[in-house]
Amino acid sequence: MAYQSTLPFDIAAARIDALALLRTLPAREGHWDELRDPSGQLREPWRHFFELLGEQGIARLGDGVAAVAQQVRDNDITYNVYADNGKPRAWSLDLLPLIIDEDEWAVIERGVAQRARLMEAIVADIYGPQTLLHRGLLPSALVFGHPGYLRAMKGFMPAFGRFLQIVAVDLARAPSGAWTVIAHRTEVPSGLGYVLENRLIVASLFSDPFRAMRVSRLAPIYSQLIATIAQGARETMRDDEGGRSDTSGDAPHIALLSPGPFSETWFEHVFLARYLGVTLVEGKDLTVRHDKLYLKTLAGLSRVHAVLRRLDDAFCDPVELRADSTIGVPGLLQVMRAGNVMVSNVPGAGFTESPALNAFLPGLAKTLLDEVLELPTVPTWWCGEEAARREAFERLDSALIAPTWPGAQADQAPGIDAGVQELAAWRERIERAPDVFTVQENLPFSTTPRFHDGALGSRPCVLRAYAIANIDGSWSVLPGGFTRLAADKRATVSMQFGGSSVDTWVMSSQPGAGVSLRPAPMKPGDLRKHRTVSSRAAENLFWAGRYGERAENNVRLCRLLLGMLDGSDAEALFPTLTELASQCGLIPSADKLANATPQAFERALVAGLPESSWATSIGGNLADQARASGEIRDRLSTDHWRTILASRNDFRDALARVAFADAEVEGVVRIGRDYDRLMLAGALEHLATQLCAISGAQGDRMTRDEAWRLLFIGRHIERVSTMATFLRVVAERGTLASPAAFDLLLQLFDSTLTYRSLYPGRLEVPALIDLIVVDQTNPRGLYGVYARLRTKLDEIAAAAGGARRAQAMRFADLLVHADALPDLTALCETREDGRCDALIALCDRLVATVGAASNEVSARYFSHANTLAAQVTS
Repeated sequence: MAYQSTLPFDIAAARIDALALLRTLPAREGHWDELRDPSGQLREPWRHFFELLGEQGIARLGDGVAAVAQQVRDNDITYNVYADNGKPRAWSLDLLPLIIDEDEWAVIERGVAQRARLMEAIVADIYGPQTLLHRGLLPSALVFGHPGYLRAMKGFMPAFGRFLQIVAVDLARAPSGAWTVIAHRTEVPSGLGYVLENRLIVASLFSDPFRAMRVSRLAPIYSQLIATIAQGARETMRDDEGGRSDTSGDAPHIALLSPGPFSETWFEHVFLARYLGVTLVEGKDLTVRHDKLYLKTLAGLSRVHAVLRRLDDAFCDPVELRADSTIGVPGLLQVMRAGNVMVSNVPGAGFTESPALNAFLPGLAKTLLDEVLELPTVPTWWCGEEAARREAFERLDSALIAPTWPGAQADQAPGIDAGVQELAAWRERIERAPDVFTVQENLPFSTTPRFHDGALGSRPCVLRAYAIANIDGSWSVLPGGFTRLAADKRATVSMQFGGSSVDTWVMSSQPGAGVSLRPAPMKPGDLRKHRTVSSRAAENLFWAGRYGERAENNVRLCRLLLGMLDGSDAEALFPTLTELASQCGLIPSADKLANATPQAFERALVAGLPESSWATSIGGNLADQARASGEIRDRLSTDHWRTILASRNDFRDALARVAFADAEVEGVVRIGRDYDRLMLAGALEHLATQLCAISGAQGDRMTRDEAWRLLFIGRHIERVSTMATFLRVVAERGTLASPAAFDLLLQLFDSTLTYRSLYPGRLEVPALIDLIVVDQTNPRGLYGVYARLRTKLDEIAAAAGGARRAQAMRFADLLVHADALPDLTALCETREDGRCDALIALCDRLVATVGAASNEVSARYFSHANTLAAQVTS
């Protein structure tokens, strides 16, 4: 069936052709259509949007979809699904926003703020006097049976008496057009980071409509959130002696606590931490000493005054909550009780997320707030009450069965997408355990427009609105929110099962007003020269440097190997080439290819390039560099970070286009069958350029602080080790003086132009050793790299300060001064068979030395289990 467009634009004939490209599919019956009214006419916000978009904008909507996908890829926006075995899934973002007019938003805003006040009042009562339970206004089973109720928090009173700073309310528009509350999120409301990222992408693509429609800005609410948390944190800034408030010195230290990279929403944790200017931490980064919370840093322990939590309640403290938690902070609840840290939201509010609570909210609002709820709630019946259970049974054939609390047997209850169910069996299950079942009316969600495959269709949507606590005790609502769409052929909304997201535009009649929540102006003495470097950040900086250098060296080696295999010297140098490839991890083992042909070696080399082949492959190093850099994104410029991502993504895509397949050759290794040599050469050349850009960004776009030094140290440890390995393999084979090996080393050390300008037309081993080993002005000369590494190790030890300053001598013991290394005369001594024993011994010594230095850096700065406790008590 063909559908004709119903877009009722008053447009010139010249626009008709462009609009004809925009096919519109009919809306779903029984759902409110956000795009069109019952007569098929565009609703006013959408009419205005498409008019502003114009003919060219409408014709290029397909390009916009591609642009969204490209930005998601370039920014590495991901969503981890546990069913994907830890492999991140690209974030799903649709092109067209959900548009809400100003008057309609005013109703939502009042209702969501009211819900936040109600949730705060309920939590405060349950952990305080429990009048709701004593008066029977809230069944005890709903509270005490819920795993989100934490008995360890009974009687706890947080800073300012506020348990919640963020409350999220999930809303869906009913077929009548009324926005209806379907759920509350009070434990760790997610989505705030994705809201910002969605806005940055979509607003940039629709810049003219965005400005003309005066879409409300999001930034002021995020500033308000940080201001509220900071104010609460200042209450914890007491000194150890007098107990008085320490608000005159440094600003409070705020940390965002994440479960780590395997969390579903890890991307938004990283993004939020960077946007809000707080420290991203995991549980292992924090420790408790004397009822205070500390961050393990490069320089020791640094006090943390507030925690913006993205870790589920039960995992926060293995001492008092789940003992099997390895991602929490032992002793965190005791620090809270001592009043020495603010945690937002306070653990224990999760019981209010039970769908069964919806049935009691109208009465609770009247009791606690003396107000009638502004927004309706989806009709709900908790089966733990006999009267409600009988009423629910009458509606069971059209309603939804939901678990009253997570982990109950009702988790097996069918959703709307499960199809027809045997109701008699479900009635029996509910009768056996009524408390664990809740029945909700099936609410057909409104559908919002979605551009896909050249057509304007629609999907059911749910809006998550966020209320943020103010310092004065009131609540503000983020003007927009996190809108999710159902997957194809599904009626419920879930990002895990193929759902998508859209930006949410709230129109305003007023120009956006800037809201300043900045603290008082700084004095010269308040300025900070360096940022805190946590132990985990230090480790990722170090390894980001190592992986980047390793990838750069291996790409250079791989390009040279592939270029030499077709040359006249390939047969003579073949053992040297295979050994180099093996030592640098480009092939699994040189022994397996000892009797292989150069063609078999070439195919093995190519087959080992993807990250799926083995950990030390070029693709694997690029992936590891991106992973380590992703955890320190707040220290990288946007261009720097995107170049790191592009190097991984572009090389991954290029290898897919090269199209080599696995096959058994000579029974020893799986190698590539056929591949496009020119395409691979171009991919490696492009990657080499990108890696040079990454190295340049690290040298030119990072502040010369401890973070930069750690990255520098990682790079130079890897450079010394790799360069020494290159030189040792050639020297041990006795081919140092051969023209082919001579030229190979110059290229591996990136010193060909320098050598030829100094010694044109001459192949002199002493001159070669002088340039690539002794000459400290050569950026890749061994002694120069070694000397710079030693200097930076001493600098980082001195910067750590305190008791660590005395440990600086240990680096001096490990790395002798460059002047104490063998001189050129000693290194040039050669045996009759061509071996250079002194040179080989030097290479072995340097590899062992920097390996020991790497272990010392790791033990000193990345692990603090033993040293930090002594530091705090001293």
